[in-house]
Amino acid sequence: MSNWFPNGDDLNRQPTEEDLLRLQATTLLYYLHESNPANGLIRDKTDPAAPASIAAVGLALGSIPVLIERAVIAREFAPELVLRPLRFFRDSPHGPQPDATGYRGFYYHFLDMKTGRRVWQCELSTIDSAFLFAGMLTCAAYFDADTEEEREIRRLVDALYGRADWQWALNGGAAVSHGWRPETGFIPHTWRGYDEALLVYLLGLGSPTFPLPPETYTAYCSTYRWKEIYGRELLYSGPLFTHQLSHLWIDFRGIRDAFMREHGSDYFENSRQATYIQQEYGRRNPLEFAGYGEHCWGITATDGPGFETRRVNGIERQFYGYYARGAPYGPDDGTIAPWVVVASLPFAPEIVIPTVRAMVQLDLGAEKRYGFKPSFNQTCAVPESPTGWWVTPYHFGIDQGPIILMIENYRTGLIWNLMRRCPYVVAGLRRAGFVDGWL
Repeated sequence: MSNWFPNGDDLNRQPTEEDLLRLQATTLLYYLHESNPANGLIRDKTDPAAPASIAAVGLALGSIPVLIERAVIAREFAPELVLRPLRFFRDSPHGPQPDATGYRGFYYHFLDMKTGRRVWQCELSTIDSAFLFAGMLTCAAYFDADTEEEREIRRLVDALYGRADWQWALNGGAAVSHGWRPETGFIPHTWRGYDEALLVYLLGLGSPTFPLPPETYTAYCSTYRWKEIYGRELLYSGPLFTHQLSHLWIDFRGIRDAFMREHGSDYFENSRQATYIQQEYGRRNPLEFAGYGEHCWGITATDGPGFETRRVNGIERQFYGYYARGAPYGPDDGTIAPWVVVASLPFAPEIVIPTVRAMVQLDLGAEKRYGFKPSFNQTCAVPESPTGWWVTPYHFGIDQGPIILMIENYRTGLIWNLMRRCPYVVAGLRRAGFVDGWL
């Protein structure tokens, strides 16, 4: 990956094909190494005690076509990588008992790596289940051959996706609940206002068995906030990942719902504006954090130094652990996430590429196994750290996939093109009122 290193003033030089493929391949290793080969579950993070994350499983599934297209594995052997988790979810305990794997077609956020049962009394998660389904549907679109294994993939995906009772997830209301726990019932929060749950509604609306009624999408959009920030107009959401995760799967270029038609934009252009606002926030650095600048930005939900208050250079700083940070209105504690910068590559390559080049020089593991460490904080001094400041000790399964999939969408549009062929995604977009473009 040495070509990523700038020579003199060539930060803006385009990366070579080899640069992109090497970063992508290094990042992909996470899903190969942090997987239980018996059931296909993916560890949430590189902590030996960490459970599986169903969102990480979904992102790993979505990455399998990339593994094949990049010749990491042969297609003839790849279906087994898909079938292991699909068969696991088909056969795993499913019901209201507190140690099941899922209920009503949805799955618990975190599962034991070996048994696949619920851990930590976590929630039955609608958003994490949506990412799991998106990965499954990607594989169903890719594995389209008339072989026994590939037919089984398509059958299992249809059955598992069709089992999700999206109407139950409304809990009698107008918007989808964040989730449910067997001990206490539904979580008293629903998905409203622009964020990563755009995918939840599109998959729910497209369900062939328990489709969300169209008015639920109206409820989701009802608290949208259109803002002008730094001279740019956009549908606002603070953490950068919220402008990316639905876009991993769906090509929003040129397709518009009623809200975007009214504002003369689309969700792809909106994410481009959000990326530029993040860069401008880094350049202005209103809270005077160390390191921020034109080539150091990326505020999102990510790991942080920990929940503590310190006085740094005469300023009292509040640091956070894993937290949803946002720009420009905060919260912000000086923590930057390289992965979220790479995930904006399709939206604004002209500012992402120089930023990635600058971050390669910060000794964040870009050339090592699993690629970039997900987050760092130059304001939080850590004397024993090789850099002198805090760098997360972990890689996270949900941070790897956006790098892999967005590099591929930037290069070839592979995932976007696959999901254009998914009838459920197309149905969901149309029921949400999307028109124009490739639809």
